[in-house]
Amino acid sequence: MEFTLHRSFTDLEPLASEWNALLDESVTHVPFLRHEYLRTWWETRGGGEWPDSELAVVVAHQDGRLAGVAPLFAAKNREGDPALLLLGSIEISDYLDLIVRPTDLSAFISGLLDFLGHSGPAGLSVPVPEVESKPWQILDWQNLPEGSPTLPVLKAEAEKRGWTFVQEQTYHTPSIPLTGDFETYLSGIDKKQRHEIRRKMRRAEESGSDVRWYSVSDGATLVAEVDAFLVMMADEPEKAKFLTEAMRRQMQLACRAAFENGWLQLAFLEVDGQKAAGYLNFDYLNRIWVYNSGIDRRFLELSPGWVLLGHLLQWANENKRAEFDFMRGDEEYKYRFGAVDNFVVRAKVTR
Repeated sequence: MEFTLHRSFTDLEPLASEWNALLDESVTHVPFLRHEYLRTWWETRGGGEWPDSELAVVVAHQDGRLAGVAPLFAAKNREGDPALLLLGSIEISDYLDLIVRPTDLSAFISGLLDFLGHSGPAGLSVPVPEVESKPWQILDWQNLPEGSPTLPVLKAEAEKRGWTFVQEQTYHTPSIPLTGDFETYLSGIDKKQRHEIRRKMRRAEESGSDVRWYSVSDGATLVAEVDAFLVMMADEPEKAKFLTEAMRRQMQLACRAAFENGWLQLAFLEVDGQKAAGYLNFDYLNRIWVYNSGIDRRFLELSPGWVLLGHLLQWANENKRAEFDFMRGDEEYKYRFGAVDNFVVRAKVTR
């Protein structure tokens, strides 16, 4: 394999279609690894999470075809060590990995570690404010699915070189396997919870208000709809802190990229024409990926978040989605809706 270091997304733009085609066959296929998502993530440095960082995407070709992408950037990690991290790390991209076919995985990781381990290219230094840049010391890869084939191969190749490999479980990622029928789904969860979902959806329907839900489908209204969702998010104090100017910009860009490529599900519950709850999801690869949510507290008596979630689960079943993935976070409501636990991990290689 022939490895090349790329320092800007302008250089990577000609590879966009081939990048996404490779992702279709990759060991981990998630929306957070699509070219358009990571391009917007880098534009805002993860919504301001990594202001002092440099792009270090390593691409491998073999016999004229794209064989692998290591979407990396150089920065000091949270412990202050010079590191190479996965683009998308850490806060706003729930699943990350290398982009490579299973048949090429071992050769790609072996060649990648050789490429990264040599003293050149000089570009793989880590920017340290007010100090001369330092060579990377750690591969700090977070949010890898615990079942990723990358993990055992990375461990074996690191240990061959006398490098240290450490893996730790980091976040819960509960999800609901779907049956294709809403009533069958409901019958499979706790009886009390099943009753609550039905009761709250019925109460909203019979409230005397005009209650409806919809998904945004008109590109002309997308900016306004995303802004309305961000206002709703900011009604919660913790999310208000999260939504810095850079993070708002990141979410706007990510929603635009997802909409233009056909995998945005931005849904609202309205009560008498006013938005009462919203869910920002991705409808991708026959799965609903639940990214964020918000409610207007003026409508709390109607449990708008639960009602909208019930409608979205009903829609996902009726439209034969295979899974409803809540992604990172172990909030209680996810399990009350029948989610089962999965996890993501952090893999650290120290040379």
